[in-house]
Amino acid sequence: MDNFDWKIISALQLDGRLTNQEIGEKVGLSASQCSRRRTALEESGIIMGYSARVNGHAIGLQVLAYVHINLRAHDPHSVASFQQIIEAQAAIQEVHMVSGEADYLLKIVASNLEQLADFISHKLLASEVISHVKSFVVLKKLKQVSQLPTRPV
Repeated sequence: MDNFDWKIISALQLDGRLTNQEIGEKVGLSASQCSRRRTALEESGIIMGYSARVNGHAIGLQVLAYVHINLRAHDPHSVASFQQIIEAQAAIQEVHMVSGEADYLLKIVASNLEQLADFISHKLLASEVISHVKSFVVLKKLKQVSQLPTRPV
């Protein structure tokens, strides 16, 4: 990757709807050069896709919580069962295997606290593979970005 690739990535992270012509004007390349480079970035997996950012509050998702999960066991069956749970639940936005006190960290959205409590009780704690759940409700979002740094940190 060269400086132009980084500039293209930066421009697309700010506005994924930019045309190759518009990117070219921003980074100093022709539209055809931008098209070739964008295609190469997509094919290599650096650019994974394009999507719209939706305001959760505007569509009624008022609660955001981070939930620590511990599994009872870490055998293949338990891990596969947990994977099925997280894949089946649209409320679970992100799942990360982590170090420390928890096995996994989940990002969950809900309409209200009652819906979150119901989700935790009936979807997570009801599972035979999950031993412990600890939730952290977000009171106020102080920062959120969707762009990755365009240079290694």
